[in-house]
Amino acid sequence: MLRKNHRFTLAARPVGLPTAKDFAFEEHELASPAEGELVVKVRYISLDPAMRGWMNDARSYIPPIKLGELMRAAGVGEVVESRHPGFAVGDRVSGVFGVQEYVVSSGAGLAPVDPRVPLPVMLSALGMPGLTAYFGLLDVGRPVAGNTVVVSGAAGAVGSVVGQIAKIHGCRAVGIAGGAEKCRYLTELGFDAAIDYKATDVKAALREQCPKGIDVYFDNVGGPILDAALTQLARGARVVICGAISQYNNTTPVVGPSNYLSLLVNRASMTGMVVFDYAARYGEAVREMAQWIAAGKLSSREDIVRGIEQFPTALLKLFSGENHGKLVLEVV
Repeated sequence: MLRKNHRFTLAARPVGLPTAKDFAFEEHELASPAEGELVVKVRYISLDPAMRGWMNDARSYIPPIKLGELMRAAGVGEVVESRHPGFAVGDRVSGVFGVQEYVVSSGAGLAPVDPRVPLPVMLSALGMPGLTAYFGLLDVGRPVAGNTVVVSGAAGAVGSVVGQIAKIHGCRAVGIAGGAEKCRYLTELGFDAAIDYKATDVKAALREQCPKGIDVYFDNVGGPILDAALTQLARGARVVICGAISQYNNTTPVVGPSNYLSLLVNRASMTGMVVFDYAARYGEAVREMAQWIAAGKLSSREDIVRGIEQFPTALLKLFSGENHGKLVLEVV
């Protein structure tokens, strides 16, 4: 069966915020699957801050996207044609499908999706954001019951799960987010306190909310908020560097923390984490988090934008702070 496939490729390397001109929207005929292959109709695509870094021609934890290549992205979808013995038409699967409508696959890298789980949740709490929160907090942050855990970008896909896992493990959770609506959302999730960085002096608010210091700081934003958190570390604190969204669109060098000597004074540590390092343990994390969701201990929230053609503008919601929860592109 011949199918038209629409996809976005990288046309130019962005300078600062990406623009529509940095992407090319293409249409082509999809090849029929060979023996041992299958065709997946992509239903939802994950939009993540890391995508901005992948567009840069710079050394990182993963090779950059080459000019003219398909935009890299995780996705979930449904098998619509199969000549593969391990997959049947109707099976739901997840994988790195890219920003496109269809993908022809050998089956390598595909994972089955529980039919009881809504597909967008597999890109949110049970997808890369949830896995990042799980391993970043539990393996790198190593929280202990009674600890104070502070997370920046707390209303986002990763941060919101970090705070909830902290509460599940008996910690006090303090979230930093932008705007009253996002801060209300954090309290609904069970955070003990929410700091609005747009309306409050973050350093003063951290002193008030963390009088005994921060035991675990999970950083998603970098910049001045990271600097403020470093001034309030407790003895032996663990700082988890997950991302630095405030720096991703810089046209000047990244600004590092000026208060890094707090690590020395407080015998604290700062460790970067990349979720791909935990690939062998993804199943363990998904099983445990699925149980928390079933028990009502963990909530997942998705901000869904309809239409693959909306990709360039939808991506910008990540950097303007417009998204509420995990940003997902629905392919229709």
